[in-house]
Amino acid sequence: MDIIGPIEPKASNGHRFILVVVDYFTKWVEVMSYAHVTRKVVVNFFRKNIIYRYGILDKIIMDNGSNLNNKMMTELCDSFKIQHHKSSPYRPKINGAVEVAKKNIKKIFQKMVVTYKDWHEMLAFALHGYRTSIRTSTGATPFSLVYGMEAVLLFEVEIPSLRLLMEAKLLEAEWVRTRFDQLNLIEEKRLGSICHGQTYQRRIKRAFDKKVQPRPLEEGDLVLRKLLPA
Repeated sequence: MDIIGPIEPKASNGHRFILVVVDYFTKWVEVMSYAHVTRKVVVNFFRKNIIYRYGILDKIIMDNGSNLNNKMMTELCDSFKIQHHKSSPYRPKINGAVEVAKKNIKKIFQKMVVTYKDWHEMLAFALHGYRTSIRTSTGATPFSLVYGMEAVLLFEVEIPSLRLLMEAKLLEAEWVRTRFDQLNLIEEKRLGSICHGQTYQRRIKRAFDKKVQPRPLEEGDLVLRKLLPA
């Protein structure tokens, strides 16, 4: 869980922040815009939009902001037996899935907004675009990993796709059986995404390692030390 903002200029309804939650496996994203992201706002969002909608989580990783990590949030996680972890300070890459989602959501809705004053109205469209796009790390769309099927998109309705034409010919019992088969295969699809993700990570690691040059240090060498605030 993390926050985008403050966004300037603010939306016409006064909203300046976007609260972002990303599922690490499916890359499914939930967002909501607010004028101010207080502790109470975060707790209510997490309870209503995540827990009551998708069920109790095993673990959540949050940024170190006081509005995200606080007594109210800790008590909520404790009451639902959710492991509450903080991302490492000064290392946003540790919370990488959220950072990538934030960057992609920004790119999507910035392209869609005609004037920045109405960005809050375009957020749902940006979210839909993100959920129905294939993620490189999984090789699948977040929508398909959550629901076991691909979303019907606007262009498929305007010019009926082969999928819609075939489904239109199915009797109700046949359609139910087809949907049942899709749900039976969802675990296989998710397992395939795990294997794809592991292969992708190994490929990224190899590419990174090729660029890294060893820098051996010997006694007496001058080094630069970074002092972090207490």
